[in-house]
Amino acid sequence: MGEFGAACGPLIVGLAAVLGLVIGSFLNVVIWRVPRGQSVAHPPSACPSCGARIQWYDNIPVVSWLILTGRCRHCQSRISPRYALVEALTSVLFALVALRFLRDVEVVGDIGILLPVLFLTATGVALAFIDLDTHKLPNKIVLPAYPAVAVLVALATWSSGWEWSSVIRAVLGGVILYVLYFILCVIGGMGFGDVKLAGVLGMSLGWLGWSYLIIGGFLPFVLGGLYAVILLVLRRAGRKSGIPFGPWMILGWYLSLFVAEPLSQWYLSFIFSA
Repeated sequence: MGEFGAACGPLIVGLAAVLGLVIGSFLNVVIWRVPRGQSVAHPPSACPSCGARIQWYDNIPVVSWLILTGRCRHCQSRISPRYALVEALTSVLFALVALRFLRDVEVVGDIGILLPVLFLTATGVALAFIDLDTHKLPNKIVLPAYPAVAVLVALATWSSGWEWSSVIRAVLGGVILYVLYFILCVIGGMGFGDVKLAGVLGMSLGWLGWSYLIIGGFLPFVLGGLYAVILLVLRRAGRKSGIPFGPWMILGWYLSLFVAEPLSQWYLSFIFSA
């Protein structure tokens, strides 16, 4: 771990966790409103049962839900625990990302490495829950992610002093995964929303390295396939049942952040020792 990362590690992880709570609260709005074609900025959050506006002290991530025991202060209608789950999950995912990349942080500027990854982590949480609910990956989220990731990757490359060849690798990674998923879409194995998401994920994976792209591109099929087999064995789904693949793409992308390097190092050592 870098000197700066070692010295400021607990602070960075703590700040990432707090930021995740705040972002998670906003993601709840995104998950609810975007599929319904509503603005995420207006009107302010309100109880879906009685319409009462939610005050700031009732909108503190996780804490407010626990204090109110999962009920609206005004009408006592139940508030889904998923709201608190999204907030807590985003917080944990942000903290783990910060912890993972601290070893690459030598100076303050290296913190920029976190920007594309944290952005896609938040975007992934929103898209995963929306896909589970609607079997759709909204263009309003996926398409703006392309320029956002491109800008963040360029900014992170500049601030951390990485070689600019990593940006070229990011473009190639996006193209490779997009084309792969497009082929699968044409032959009937994938939705076009998955194709568009693949390009965004491929950009970040390619930027991090070829091993991330390979493993991050491969893992979703392993995870999704295992899930499908389990459903078939339990008779919870048939051979023609539609299973949203977006959550598995996002989970595979996230896991690759942690396992790509160890797996690639193990594979190389295995090959050269054989």
